[in-house]
Formats: sequence, structure tokens, C-alpha cells
Amino acid sequence: MPYQNISATLDAETVENVIKHLAEVRAMLPFLVNLTPDERQTIPKMGVKTMPFVDKTLDYAAVNPHLVPPYFNAAELLRDVTLAKQLLQIQNIIAQLYESVSDTSLAVGSEAYTASLTFYNTVKSATKSNVPGTDTIYEDLKKRFPQRGKPPANPT
Repeated sequence: MPYQNISATLDAETVENVIKHLAEVRAMLPFLVNLTPDERQTIPKMGVKTMPFVDKTLDYAAVNPHLVPPYFNAAELLRDVTLAKQLLQIQNIIAQLYESVSDTSLAVGSEAYTASLTFYNTVKSATKSNVPGTDTIYEDLKKRFPQRGKPPANPT
């Protein structure tokens, strides 16, 4: 459905509850880490194409214990794979929620800015027409649009 004008409100209690529930979700996942940009770029990544490879290694290691080196922890690999799959489910839901919140925030911000520009242009026009009481409003609002100095005159 195409985006339509949004006319909604959130009361303070709802905002508080959403933030509280998000904090509760975060607390339910105490093992979450924050990687540095360098870590994010350099660590090997398991994506959708890599997951079948990892699943196969688990299967092969289980039926071929003689090929499993003594320093290889198959139980830990299974825990990591299981957790990665569970987190992917959660991540997909959060990504959809984030996209909706972000898009809605962008849309209502655009609506507010567009309406503000309409008012500003009306005040600007009223100031040019010497409507009393508009100079102060215009001078305050025009600070949002700093003048770009005029280019120097061509000496030739």
C-alpha cells in the first residue's frame, strides 16, 4: 500500500512501555556482543549460502568421529550453529520492525518539515509585503537557511 499521510500519536506511557520491553528483550540476550568495524570486516561470515556447508560438517563429524581432530569441539559447533539460526530468526523480525519504524519516522519527519516550510514561505512572503509582526519570525526561521555569499564579481 502506498504511503499516505500519517496522523497518529504515542502517549508517554506507550513510549515508556516500548522502551521497557526492548530493554527486556536485550536483557534476555546477555551474550550479545558489539563488534568493532574492523572485526565486522575481517571475521569469516556465515550467510545463507554457507549455512548448508556448516550443517554438512556437523553431519559428517557425527558419523565420522575418526576424522574429528582432538582440538575440535563438535558440541560447541552444534551450539554455535543452533544459536546462529535462532538469532537469524530474531534478526529478521527486528529488521522488519526497524525498517517500519525508520520509514515511519522518515515519513512523519518529512510531513512536519514540509508543513514547516509552508509556514516559513508564508512568513517570508508576509515579511516582503511588510505585514506587521512578521520580521522577527522571519529572521528567526531563516537561520535554518544560511546565505551562501555572493560570488565575487568578475574583474574583467
